[in-house]
Amino acid sequence: MDVIYIIGPMLLIAVVLAAVWLDRWSVPVILVALGAGIVFGSDVLNLWNFGDMHLTNQVANIALVFILFHGGFCTRRDTMKSVALPALGLATWGVILTAAVTFAVLYKVLGWSFEKSVLLAVIISSTDAAATFSILRRQSLPSKLSSTVEIESAANDPMAILMTLVAVQGFTSGQSQWYIVILSFFWKFTAAPLLGWFLAKAALWLYNRLCPQDRGHYYVLSLGVILLIYGLAELIHASGMLAVFVAGFIMGNHSFVHKQGVFNFSSALSTMANIGMFALMGLLVFPHQWSTLWLDGIVLFVVLTLAARPAAVWLGTLGMGINWKNKLFIMWAGLRGAVPIVLATYPAAADMAIGQDIFNLVFFAVLLSILVQGSTLGLAAKRLGLSTPSQPKPLFNLELITMAESDLDLVVVDLPGPKGVPGAMIRDLQLPPEALITMITRGKEVIPPKGSTCLQGWDHVTVLAHGKDEGAVRQALLAPFEQISKELTSGHQGVLESV
Repeated sequence: MDVIYIIGPMLLIAVVLAAVWLDRWSVPVILVALGAGIVFGSDVLNLWNFGDMHLTNQVANIALVFILFHGGFCTRRDTMKSVALPALGLATWGVILTAAVTFAVLYKVLGWSFEKSVLLAVIISSTDAAATFSILRRQSLPSKLSSTVEIESAANDPMAILMTLVAVQGFTSGQSQWYIVILSFFWKFTAAPLLGWFLAKAALWLYNRLCPQDRGHYYVLSLGVILLIYGLAELIHASGMLAVFVAGFIMGNHSFVHKQGVFNFSSALSTMANIGMFALMGLLVFPHQWSTLWLDGIVLFVVLTLAARPAAVWLGTLGMGINWKNKLFIMWAGLRGAVPIVLATYPAAADMAIGQDIFNLVFFAVLLSILVQGSTLGLAAKRLGLSTPSQPKPLFNLELITMAESDLDLVVVDLPGPKGVPGAMIRDLQLPPEALITMITRGKEVIPPKGSTCLQGWDHVTVLAHGKDEGAVRQALLAPFEQISKELTSGHQGVLESV
């Protein structure tokens, strides 16, 4: 009991303190949580002797529910439309191609066992959004490139989860039932999105009909809705993970009462689930077991990074007009993270003899991915000429917490650089009639919005406006800076010509 109430809180506090300190080097919090779990675990400080793979698998499943729901909630429909073909292609057949190439190299070329090759190939086939963007947050990438990587990372987890469930079920139920396994795969992949869509629509109706006086009721309702969607999908043997992702996407792209509060609650659940899950995974790892597996772990990482991922990206984006620089970056941006480690607990939880070795190999390969690819991803973007220093996140923000139906929302617009370049005065902006600038954030300052206030490059402007006016608001704020950018470009070109 002391472990739960003393060591557990100490572990979580240590993760947060270390993550804040290491943030200057863009070290992902999931890596910090993994490291803290290993340090607190049996092989280092021995503060918490934990080795329950079944409990870890159950906790990780619940954590994934909240992580995937929030991933869907944060995926914008317009962003999805702009890069739907490459992003969703990589999130579906790209995952299958990654698994297929990995299996082929491990089984046919290296001679690993069939069971081991299949399990490793499907488990480690998806990329991780949290790791990728926690590292890239200080870089500004072309919008279509960043959207492609972001949506692929957010949307490819369900396919990897489905393939892993099918593989584990196939190996544990007997070779004679492979046709049932294949039919189960198609059922999971088709029924889950339909159920997620229907239940999300029902949830939106419910949110807009209720008028509780206590805001906390919305959070309890959100928790119940998310878990119910997952539970009903699993009850009919569909993919609960895919259902909650689709439901999150539907809800995140519709207006409903208390949406901002639900978003904040979902974000908090996702963050806690990520950190708690990775800390638990770290406790489950016994580094001394790597002494016989480290070479295979390196081989798995090399095969995945230098063969399977490039092949999947190259074949999966043929004919889509993506230039070679963007393809190279997408290849290197295939970081592995939360989902592969969670899926690596499935074979052991199913009492497969190879389960512990699979978990250790996947864990080692994911650790290498975060360390090697994660530490060089920003450098790769710069060397390929794809990135520039990005704007810092605003230190202040406003939130519109609604307790009744309204089409009003807060629109936050990040003004482009160069930093500090003067733009238009607020009174000269062509904003929609009912739009109102409520706050301007400039570095560590909050600027009171007045008619005579002159906007500057890298300002963060918050506007209260109707949802239908969001495009007009962005256009009004960004248009003066587009003109400034043209003038600076033409002036620079003139100087070059005179020289």
